[in-house]
Amino acid sequence: MNTPPPPPPPRAGSVRIGALAPLTPPGWTEAGRHLLAGLELAVRDVNAAGGIGGHRLELLVRDTAADPQRAEDAVAELADLGVAAVAGEYHSVVARAAAAQADALKVPFLCSSAVLDALVEQPTEWVARLAPAQSHCWQIYADFLLAAGRRRIAVAIAPSVYWASGTRVLREYLAPRGGSVVELDMRELTPAAVCDRLVETGASALLLLAGIPEPAVPVVKAVRGDERLAGVLIGAPAGQPEFREWAALLGADGAAIPFLRYLPDELTALGVRVGADLSARLGEAPSFVAFEGYDTIAVLADILRSHGVERPSIAAAWPRVAVEGTRGLIRFARVPDLGVWQWAWPPVQVADRDPAAPGRMRVRRPAGP
Repeated sequence: MNTPPPPPPPRAGSVRIGALAPLTPPGWTEAGRHLLAGLELAVRDVNAAGGIGGHRLELLVRDTAADPQRAEDAVAELADLGVAAVAGEYHSVVARAAAAQADALKVPFLCSSAVLDALVEQPTEWVARLAPAQSHCWQIYADFLLAAGRRRIAVAIAPSVYWASGTRVLREYLAPRGGSVVELDMRELTPAAVCDRLVETGASALLLLAGIPEPAVPVVKAVRGDERLAGVLIGAPAGQPEFREWAALLGADGAAIPFLRYLPDELTALGVRVGADLSARLGEAPSFVAFEGYDTIAVLADILRSHGVERPSIAAAWPRVAVEGTRGLIRFARVPDLGVWQWAWPPVQVADRDPAAPGRMRVRRPAGP
């Protein structure tokens, strides 16, 4: 029987941060790659500037593969390895498992990129989040739909706590404003059947609340190819079109599909420099997820320098954070019904791929002030 190799010993005098990211399928590996690029670049910059009180910052990376149990196990392992804090993760359901474990083990966890409101069941001092809550950013998306005259909304939905939560946010926000939401269960409908249901319901927009490539990509191709649906807006609030895989799979069919991204209309001076470094590291334009990764380490490094490396001191420092990140000034607050320390709020844009050049993004709704 093969036994796994022992974990590497800490470098002499290093301060360790655990990092969670989906780096293998069925996780969204492109998002994981961008998140990790941001985390690693920030660690490089921290160390180039003298580290944490002269001690080197070290990142211990664990692949969650979109598996909540793997995330729980990783947090427990990282806690045993003596990390000062845990950071990262993209998938909301996985981040929720990591947050519960971090709370139970009293390990600070700064969630980079998961938006599910119910990240924890009970309020905790140990968890903070950079990404906006789903109830905040999906309401912004709903406003975009209303402004575009889209009130009868269909959602092509796959089974998930995250997708169900998003549907609830949309329904509760749209209903008092004259909108409605009809669910199309992707466990039961083929792409052709989705097209038929869109015609039957008279929906003016179809939102893809499902993963890629299946079933989202075949649904897009079917709707784009159906002359009856030429006026239907396809949307993807969860951000599927942000990554290069989307353009590679869909080409021109993947353009003009609005999605949420968490970028300001203008990056900070730090953001401009980091964006150039991330482009060189990734070989492509960085997504908002890469900037979330960088900002995660920027916040933790500031706390470690100012408040020390002991876990209780880190958790107690969330409300005192004031860090100029790549996308603006980061401060944490208690937002009703969330239960974690929340950056309220990061910038939120609605963007899509330009039909004239699908490799280029265009902003459909600015982040604003």
